[in-house]
Amino acid sequence: MNITKAIYKTSVVEKGKLLMDGVPEFAFVGRSNVGKSSLINKLVNVKRLAKTSSTPGLTKMVNYFDINDRFRFVDLPGYGYAKVGRKQLGIWAGLMGEYLISSPSLETVFVLVDIRHEPSELDKEMVKFLVYHGLPFMILATKCDKLSKTRVAAQIKVLASALNVREDFIIPTSSENGLGRDKVLSYIENQLLSNEENGDEDNNQ
Repeated sequence: MNITKAIYKTSVVEKGKLLMDGVPEFAFVGRSNVGKSSLINKLVNVKRLAKTSSTPGLTKMVNYFDINDRFRFVDLPGYGYAKVGRKQLGIWAGLMGEYLISSPSLETVFVLVDIRHEPSELDKEMVKFLVYHGLPFMILATKCDKLSKTRVAAQIKVLASALNVREDFIIPTSSENGLGRDKVLSYIENQLLSNEENGDEDNNQ
């Protein structure tokens, strides 16, 4: 897939304003310091499309980005960020949960985890949440440039075991050197083509 257009569309902080316009969406979730914004920027090759911050957890809203006038990236609030009370954390968790459950055009949830560490309890809870609600997902292991290829392979096994998923559900990525970019974009292209073909079949019946 060749991304030729990537633009910021809008940000939402209220459940009632989540977009429901039928555009296929690929959502990104993960801990606040896992590198979501950096990876999104790398996927679209636009340095500042999704804003990054030195303060983990700055993104507390649902951010929408239109890609190629064909589909959308959705950057969800980072979970487990510091310097917020439990009540505020619950509010943002509620917004994220509402999006995941109610979005009619959610194609895949990309769950980002840091390759260098064991998945957190929140990571595990997120995967369980997605499985429980029957939502399609893939794991993106970030910051793989920080480890050797041998170590990355070993850590993929650790992540798969901890999250109770198959190893082929995990794509090693790096926002620094572009590792995994082509694989993620190919996955997205295949999902879009599959759904378009299914839509054509439904229309012909």
